[in-house]
Amino acid sequence: MSTALAYPHVIHSDKELAEYTEHLRSLTAKARPTRAEVADIELLTLLIVSYEDEHYPIPDASPVDVLRFLIEHNGLAQRDLVPELGNEATVSLVLSGERQLTRKHIEKLSARFHVSPAVFF
Repeated sequence: MSTALAYPHVIHSDKELAEYTEHLRSLTAKARPTRAEVADIELLTLLIVSYEDEHYPIPDASPVDVLRFLIEHNGLAQRDLVPELGNEATVSLVLSGERQLTRKHIEKLSARFHVSPAVFF
């Protein structure tokens, strides 16, 4: 563990962001984090979000716009989302805006694309 992580502080560079993010991933991968680790997860999350909001603001986008972007960015077809959304009809309805994503859909999509569930709200 680096000194920066032993004594967390406001993130000042992309290098620190990468280091904090990797440490956060390792903590959140634990099945049963300790109380201290949960506190570290909360603090690292706040520090990372603060840095990203300032340096990489995300423009407002609808959940469908976000999903379309993720599909395109990952070179996927609509049918590739069947495991997350249930069936091709549901995928089509969601992408056409005729059906909203459920909490379960958002959980699965967040895991698949490694993004915060917040991007779908």
